Amino acid sequence: MLRRGKGIELKSRGEIEAMRAAGLVVARALAAVREKAVPGASTGELDAIAEQVIRDAGAVPSFKGYHGFPASICASLNEKVVHGIPSVREVLSEGDLLSVDCGAILDGWHGDSAVTLAIGEISDADRALSAATEASMWAGVAKVRAGNRLTDISHAVESAALAAAKADGREYGIIAEYGGHGIGTQMHMEPFLPNLGKPGRGPKLRVGMCLAVEPMLTGGTAETEELDDAWTVVTADGSRAAHWEHTVAITEEGPWVLTAPEEA
Repeated sequence: MLRRGKGIELKSRGEIEAMRAAGLVVARALAAVREKAVPGASTGELDAIAEQVIRDAGAVPSFKGYHGFPASICASLNEKVVHGIPSVREVLSEGDLLSVDCGAILDGWHGDSAVTLAIGEISDADRALSAATEASMWAGVAKVRAGNRLTDISHAVESAALAAAKADGREYGIIAEYGGHGIGTQMHMEPFLPNLGKPGRGPKLRVGMCLAVEPMLTGGTAETEELDDAWTVVTADGSRAAHWEHTVAITEEGPWVLTAPEEA
């Protein structure tokens, strides 16, 4: 049965397994996008590919029509951080850095995941930025465990980003305004999950909670601006950005990454 824990939706094992099915649809959609994300392709074409995979699975794109969003993926190119609107007029070029966020609803349950893709050969700096963001995500995922506090995840994300910056000999901007969230019967639910902060704060994590862990880092400032389309968020200084995300369930055995691809 669905229960509530201080406003946070709790799922049974069977409900989490249903979310895993939705997560696998998202994983397959992102894999199809990754394969076709090459110089000369448009972000509009990638959107159509993702939507076809989702609908072929008997699922519905989470994003399309969400508060009026017009597409099935968010395609955020280079200085775009999140919520980029795909377009057939936006053609990928060698050296671009593309973040793709994708969601699907299957039998009423949501999956949500994001990857950052290299278009052709990219710079070492962009490759390091994406790797740092992905590492931060996985550091957060490791803290999605019963008994921890919500901001233990936030602190792990921030600490991993700072460690990567030190190792790479540069600074990364950690986006504060946007972050992770609860997920289940809706795409965005309580609680909001910041990507930085002190540990040991917020609600205690419990078995049955599901969270989307999604850090966004930039190669410069952490300041952002929203474009006139009322969706696309860009870095204020034009620096490049990366975005990685997985939907994760808290189980008795630990974190279960529901949007991870099926093992070969």
